[in-house]
Amino acid sequence: MYPNSPQPNSGANSPFLANHEDEIDLKVLIFNYLQYWPLLLIFMFSGLVAAFLFNRYTTPIYKVESSILVADDKPSLGMDLFESSGLGMLQGKNNIENEIGILKSFSLAEEAIEDLGLNVQYFQEEFFKTSQLYGSVPLMVTVDWTQPQLVGGMFKIAVIDEKTFHLTISNDEFSVYSPSDKFFKSLFEEDLSLKEVYSFGEVISGEFYSFKIDLINALPGDEILFRVLDTPSLALQLREELNVAPINKQASILTLSLETPVRRLGQDYINKLMEMYLQRELEEKNKASENTVLFIDQQLSGITDSLRYSENRLQQYRTENRVFNLSQEGAVIFERLQELEKERAQTEVTLKYYKTLQTYLSNNQSTDLVAPSVIGITDPLLNSLVQSLSELQAEQVRLKANFTDQTPVVRENASRVQNAKRALQENVNLASQNTQNVLADLNNRIKMIERDVNSLPQTERNLLGIQRQFTINENIYVYLLQKKAEAEITKAANMPTNSVLDFAKSGQLPVAPKRSLNLLIGMILGLILPIGFITVKDFLNTKIEDPKELEKQIKVPLIGMIGRSTSDEALPVFNNPRSSVTESFRSLRADLAYLSPQKRNLSLLFTSTISGEGKTFVSMNMASVFALMGKKTVLIGLDLRKPRIAQDFNLSNDKGMSTCLSSDISWKDVVKASGYENLDVILSGPIPPNPAELLLQDKFKVIVNEIKEAYDVVVFDCPPVGLVSETKELFGFADVNFYVFRQGYSMKGNSQILNNLVEKGGVTKIYGVFNDLHIDKGYGYGYGYGYGYGYGNNSYGYHEEVQLPWWKRALRRQS
Repeated sequence: MYPNSPQPNSGANSPFLANHEDEIDLKVLIFNYLQYWPLLLIFMFSGLVAAFLFNRYTTPIYKVESSILVADDKPSLGMDLFESSGLGMLQGKNNIENEIGILKSFSLAEEAIEDLGLNVQYFQEEFFKTSQLYGSVPLMVTVDWTQPQLVGGMFKIAVIDEKTFHLTISNDEFSVYSPSDKFFKSLFEEDLSLKEVYSFGEVISGEFYSFKIDLINALPGDEILFRVLDTPSLALQLREELNVAPINKQASILTLSLETPVRRLGQDYINKLMEMYLQRELEEKNKASENTVLFIDQQLSGITDSLRYSENRLQQYRTENRVFNLSQEGAVIFERLQELEKERAQTEVTLKYYKTLQTYLSNNQSTDLVAPSVIGITDPLLNSLVQSLSELQAEQVRLKANFTDQTPVVRENASRVQNAKRALQENVNLASQNTQNVLADLNNRIKMIERDVNSLPQTERNLLGIQRQFTINENIYVYLLQKKAEAEITKAANMPTNSVLDFAKSGQLPVAPKRSLNLLIGMILGLILPIGFITVKDFLNTKIEDPKELEKQIKVPLIGMIGRSTSDEALPVFNNPRSSVTESFRSLRADLAYLSPQKRNLSLLFTSTISGEGKTFVSMNMASVFALMGKKTVLIGLDLRKPRIAQDFNLSNDKGMSTCLSSDISWKDVVKASGYENLDVILSGPIPPNPAELLLQDKFKVIVNEIKEAYDVVVFDCPPVGLVSETKELFGFADVNFYVFRQGYSMKGNSQILNNLVEKGGVTKIYGVFNDLHIDKGYGYGYGYGYGYGYGNNSYGYHEEVQLPWWKRALRRQS
């Protein structure tokens, strides 16, 4: 029995069958792609070749890395208490984040570029690529940045001899850089006129360019490309390309990395950047010492004159009055006064510092502050506030160099500066008031001691006053000199807090292109592109390809599938009885025993939607398989508009069914021998002007009944039901009706026509037949699906086997 024939209790819901069907669907999907295996191989090979060429001619990119150790900030005594007080006047800063910001700052990148002279880039053309030169360049281009310059485009130098060269333009995408507005460049759209030949060392100048080219070691015939880039644009570019990140969340070690096609350039740039970074830190430290020395020098300039005056006066008084030493009583009084006045002098210096600090805060000055500890003020909170304000102001200067005033980070830091100033102002006011109280107390104590001076002789009193003034000035002068020396020693001993752990070094292997990955991507793309094309093609295909898809679409059973004939013969049943196509017709014949049981005479009707779907081929061969059984069979051609049976049997269509219906000629007179035993043919006859009316008359019914009495099997070859109307009336003359579909030819919408015949037209006993099933369209759909089931050689098999492709034979063995 045919595998797809309808049976009672067929077990359609069996899990085993469901799994088997899923397996078949997967195989169909695989075979659908494997039939294009030459195309897949070509595209995969092309993808590998493209990836290989990409790897071969793409400039490799290397990763350059270095590391810096950032020293942790140690808050001053009292600073932690102030920050945790919840007042919000000062906020702790993240030292790592600040150092990352400094390393990625525009100003630092600009300094490194200017120091290295990276504004001119040199290139050399190679096969299919251009390589950048760095270090030992054959030419040196010197640009005059004091006037506008053309940047971005590419110049080409062709060396003629040791003195002259050709200068041309290789890429004219120029912009005009103006030193008056460094961050704005205008497009250069004019034609740049250059002389044909220039001399080395000659200044090449125009309205928007001025540079000279010096020969180093280039040889005649060498061609060098160069490009001029302005410092701000290059600084912004390198700033974006530089990656600075801590090695982990807990560490204070920063890793600097840069991906560049020129390893040495990347190493030099990162090393120079770290050098500038440490130099900047050292300069920031030295500023505090320099400001301290400046403040002390200002104080010394005033006290020096007073000291010199008092010294001269003391010397003159001693000479004139011949008095050199104080009495014992005067010495005791003088010692007490000296101690108090020394303390008062230091207090006055402290008060003067507070006044200077108040003026600084009131006027919103931005110059660097002098630390209180420099002049002997040991208040830890005041020292912490001054240090924090100084750092916040330095951070504000750095941020403004890279962002506008309206940027959130700048506005946030400005708010921190104001909070720090308010906190410092309150502390300074309180400290100044306390210092004034101390100074007043000292003055009172000095006045009390001065009363004892009145008991001394006049000469001694005068000497005591003059020596007292000299000692006061001398103590202040010595004190200031000591602090100045300390500041200068501090400056000389200053070292950067941070340090370089590893200088820049490049990896041995490039990070791009990733050769293995590119080859894999090329192969995958080479596979995906044709698969995608095939998938889209199949998705947009409106033809019926898959038998299972047809089974789901039609409302009647798909009773048979006819494979594609390997020859052009119209009657493979007679001419090639052992072919797989013949076997598929035998299978269909066997199924008829279940479709129309216990019928002595059998009538079959074949139709389709349109011409070309193979209904005539199927009806002819179906009649042939019954004739081979010894059944007396007749094939009737009812397609009166487009007959084909006559030429397939090599007969003349001079008479036939149209002749009987349009005249008094008996049907027996139009029967023709097919040339094969047990098979007769009634052709359609000459094409009449009214085929539909001929077939609908009562005479046709009488003729059909007589033919059924005379033959065991009657096969009707009807016109396409989708094109003509009379076929719908002919379904009632047959015991079993077949609707023929053709793989790769019948439209998917044809299934709806068959469903309408069943649901609306009331046609019964109709089944689907799938014709011209290709060997390369699927796997394992019954006997007619392109391969046999013989035991091996043709001489011993049930029918001839069709040779499968190697990949199908392999999968068939695995299954």
